[in-house]
Amino acid sequence: MTKKKTSRRKFLIRGGLGTLGVLALGTYVFRNSMRRYMYEMSETLVVPYSGTGTEANLWFEITSDNTIVLHSPKVEMGQGTFTSFAQIVADELDVNIDQIVVKAAETASGIVDRMSTGGSLSVAQLYQPLREMAATMREKVKVEAAKKWDATASALTTKGGIVSSGEKTMKYAEAVADITDWSLPDTPKLREESNYKYVGKPIKRIDLIPKVLGEPIFGMDAEMPDMLFAAVTRPQHVGASLKSVNTAAAEKMSGVVKIVQKDDWVGVVANSYSEALAAKRKLEIDWDIPKKWTEEEIRSIMQVGKGDKMITQKHGKALDPDDADVVSIEFTSPIGAHAQIEPNGALAYVNGDKVTVILSTQVPGVTQKQVSEALDVAIENVNIVTTYLGGGFGRRLNTSHAVQAAQMAKEVGKPVKYFFTRKEEFQHDAFRPPTHHIIRGKANGNGMLDALEHHYASGDVAINSAIFPPALVSMLGTDVGAMRGGNIMYDKIQNRRAVQWHTTLPFATSFWRSLGLLANTFAIESFIDEMAIRAGKNPVNYRLSMLGEDTLALRIKKVIQEAAQKSNYKDEVSGNMAMGFAASVDAGAPCAHVAEVSIEENKIKVHRVVCAFDCGLAVNPDQVIAQCEGCIIMGISAACHEKMTLKNGQLYPTIYGPYDMALMKNSPKEIEVHLIQGVDAPLPVGEPPLGPIGAAIGNAVRRLTGKRLTELPLRLA
Repeated sequence: MTKKKTSRRKFLIRGGLGTLGVLALGTYVFRNSMRRYMYEMSETLVVPYSGTGTEANLWFEITSDNTIVLHSPKVEMGQGTFTSFAQIVADELDVNIDQIVVKAAETASGIVDRMSTGGSLSVAQLYQPLREMAATMREKVKVEAAKKWDATASALTTKGGIVSSGEKTMKYAEAVADITDWSLPDTPKLREESNYKYVGKPIKRIDLIPKVLGEPIFGMDAEMPDMLFAAVTRPQHVGASLKSVNTAAAEKMSGVVKIVQKDDWVGVVANSYSEALAAKRKLEIDWDIPKKWTEEEIRSIMQVGKGDKMITQKHGKALDPDDADVVSIEFTSPIGAHAQIEPNGALAYVNGDKVTVILSTQVPGVTQKQVSEALDVAIENVNIVTTYLGGGFGRRLNTSHAVQAAQMAKEVGKPVKYFFTRKEEFQHDAFRPPTHHIIRGKANGNGMLDALEHHYASGDVAINSAIFPPALVSMLGTDVGAMRGGNIMYDKIQNRRAVQWHTTLPFATSFWRSLGLLANTFAIESFIDEMAIRAGKNPVNYRLSMLGEDTLALRIKKVIQEAAQKSNYKDEVSGNMAMGFAASVDAGAPCAHVAEVSIEENKIKVHRVVCAFDCGLAVNPDQVIAQCEGCIIMGISAACHEKMTLKNGQLYPTIYGPYDMALMKNSPKEIEVHLIQGVDAPLPVGEPPLGPIGAAIGNAVRRLTGKRLTELPLRLA
């Protein structure tokens, strides 16, 4: 395409960065009080799109067969995001949904999302921009058709990718053929949502056929002519570094092309993957292991009261922990792996000063910058080609393997494909950090809480991650990822506060689906439930009585009431079954769960989960329900099964099986999801429903056993 003229649709805004910049400056100037205000505001904030390439004709390509190709700055991790995008575009562009193909934008296209893909923001962030750009492209088609017919654009109509003037018709592709001036008209008035044909409807997924047929759409499927394969040696002990290496035996192995040695890794490039692995085993490496960490040592430093302190919520007076009427309970959660099906890896090719990398990543812009710096080439000469992701959950935010693949490709002058083994994926994950919580509360004579405090300790989540600049983290003063769900949502409690304690651990920790939400909600909602039991109150009514009348509180009340009603919640044990209730709010999206649980052979069995979720406008209700179901299953797995530990300085387990995860037999036979539209725009969906499930299960177990479980994963023995 030719160079475009700038228009006012440079759109919604560089404003995303503008918003963050103002907030960051404000937190720096006004320090802690402004920070806390911002933290509470973030509970309902959906940051606008802030990427590059915001002209409609960069995002949309109309091919000669009248197919509409959308080049998306967001990637597809399996949630069905591309289908929602197609629905939004089809309605405003006035085409049939089967005319639309959605592809992840290559960085060479000029479309790079600075916020990357994560935070459950894809549909929520792009809903308005996609509508505006699709409407603008539709208007451009009419303008060009009008020129060909010597007509007035406003008199033309569109439907199904056809523009009409009376009996005359023209395909969109014909209208825009041979355009050299891509100046765009003003965005027309958007359609009323009540007139949409696709948005709000349960449309089948546009990627269903390639997935069912096993087409090569994932990073592991990538191929290039004459490509080689690589295996990289990494330390098995936490904190170990490369001291020396003897490559003599490995170099003599069959198929070896070259051994590439860098400061902290050694890579074997060979004609096949099996030959690369075989030669890798012949490397004689001496590792410097300064310390062999244990689980107990990690727990000793991951404690409330240790590390950097930040008060993230502050209303009223602080509790006196020595007050005899104060109830205090400690909670913990373990190290968690992402355990996604597709291991990380990349296929890279360096041709002179041009670099191409094909991989599954959530951060194409970050990866582009890292490869550019590592190879000392201009950033515009690095093209990151993003594929479908075989599971993301935050694991694809860290892409050092793309740099390594590119460095090896440069050394051998051919494309090089490099992927982690499963053991490497487990040992070198960027883990969900362990947490420690102390919840303190004080009730009045009626058993209602006058004061509630949440003190929580966590390792890195947003801090030291690939997508948060150190300067911004410094201004924020806390780890905003670990904070997710950490503040107390019950706004009628007069004295409430949340205090974060941050410690950087000796192994990599980062984003994991829902960030701090699962652990924080488990602690807070378990404590709320315990106080309701001690007060002899119904836990649903107890929660409702502590919520005020502002907009968000009313929406939280609504999901609590809906979940209780739809589940026919009962607070007493019935036979060998009990119900547990919990609620949370994340990114402005309230959610409540009721879990129906029994104890079988001294193990927790979840039979049924009822979920009420205020997702705002559900672009594709089936997709939203599937997301809720996925969150619930993943939450059950994390809450009842999953745990990484350290043995002799090594992270363990390193394969599926020993790393216990929920299987089909551990899944509820029934998951019932009820959607509420509390606002007229899409809200984040992919993570908020994960928040309450651990607490809901634990609260049911409390009724069955009389025992309050305070550690994840939940264990009876």
